[in-house]
Order: sequence, then C-alpha cells, then structure tokens
Amino acid sequence: MTKFINNKSNKNQGIHTIFGLHSVKAALQNNKRGHIELIISKNLINFAKKYESKIQKITILPQNEFTKRFGNENTTQGVVLKTTDFARPGLEEFVKAESKKAKSVILILDQVTDPQNVGSIMRSCALFDCAGIIVGKDNSPELTSSLYKSASGAAEIVNYIKVTNIRRAISFLKKNNYWIYGFDSSKNKKSKLNFSQKSVLVFGSEGKGIRELVKKECDEIIQINMKNNLKFEIDSLNVSNATSIALYQFFST
Repeated sequence: MTKFINNKSNKNQGIHTIFGLHSVKAALQNNKRGHIELIISKNLINFAKKYESKIQKITILPQNEFTKRFGNENTTQGVVLKTTDFARPGLEEFVKAESKKAKSVILILDQVTDPQNVGSIMRSCALFDCAGIIVGKDNSPELTSSLYKSASGAAEIVNYIKVTNIRRAISFLKKNNYWIYGFDSSKNKKSKLNFSQKSVLVFGSEGKGIRELVKKECDEIIQINMKNNLKFEIDSLNVSNATSIALYQFFST
C-alpha cells in the first residue's frame, strides 16, 4: 500500500499565533486546541469577556503597547491568540471519511505558495462544502499567522493535507473512485464543467500552472470559460478566484 506523509493523524502540538477577530473566534471555539494566552488591545475588553471561560490567561494591553508589540491593528484587529495546534487527518484517513458521502470534492494545489491565497481558498472550501486541500510538502506554505488570517476561521474545519508526492496522491484518489480535473487557463477549447460526484480539482501556481508531470495524471484538462481582455492583456484569474468558481460550480450541480 502506498504510504503518504501524515498518513496517520498529525500529532504536532506546536504553538501557533493567530490574529484577527474571525480567526481567533474560530480557534477559541475549537475544542481540539489548547489555548495558552489571549492578548487584546484595551478597547476590546468586551470581546475578551465573551471568551474568558475558554482560556485562563487574558492579557489586556494599552493600545500603544499592543501596537508596539504586534504592529498595526489593521492587521491584527487588536486580538492575538497563542494556542496549540491540533491533530489533523492524513490522506488515507481523510479519504476514508469522505467515502461515506454521496458527493465529495477535494482540491489539490500544485506549488501554490502564497499563504494569503491558500487561506482565501480555505475560506471558499468552507463555504462550498469542500472538506480538504492536498498540497505537496516541499512547495506549500505552513499554517502561519498570515494564512490563518486569510482563512478567516476556515483553517479550523478545512483539512490541510501535506503529501510527499502529488502524483502518488492522485493515483490513490483514482483508486478510491475520484475523477481528476486539471484546470489549465491556456486550454483553447471551451469546457463544460460537468463534474463527477467524486471529484478532485487540481490547480497550479499562477503563471506556471500545473506541472506537466501532474497534468499527465489528470483524467481531464478543463478551463473556466471567460472573456479575455486582449487590449489590457487580462487573460487569467487569481488562483483563489478560480478555485471559488470551480467549487461553486460543483456545489451547484
């Protein structure tokens, strides 16, 4: 049997720093985490009171001291949480859980390295019932403060699965009755997005797209139909926008 990195639940209990109101709220409501400290700007005392039963240590700082320690509040929104990570399923465990569903969609991101893009994609997954994102362990971002902020709480519920080899992961998914769709904006022919009930949507990095070796493993290469603006050379979507459109199309069918 092919083995994948994180085949068993990831027991990493490292300390994560999360900021932003939505991301911190979601983390505080996640009973799988062990919360260490909530640090807030003085003008958010009422926020702290709502969650004082969730965490023992709450530090309230004057606004200028908070800014000195954590930077502009436009980024942190005046709230920072130090918390432990929680166990996440590996690929085989995740697919076993998905097999119980009549309809399932999984994303694969091939060398998408911008944490803000990945966080935004997680948010779309949460809204369109996609439970997991698969990435290569060597060309993908870690769960950083920036990614958590962009995900706006979705990182608590969307599985982020790192594998050693995306091609082997695709092969495993095929054996579990998934149809693999690779998205390529350079494809000339218009595509009809008629998805299988068990679908994997593969997206590559902006500019380079899906690597050829990964593309060869896809069952079908399709594109999102759009009208290119030739005058201003606008001919592609940001990867987070593209995934949102594809996930919506799957969700709607």
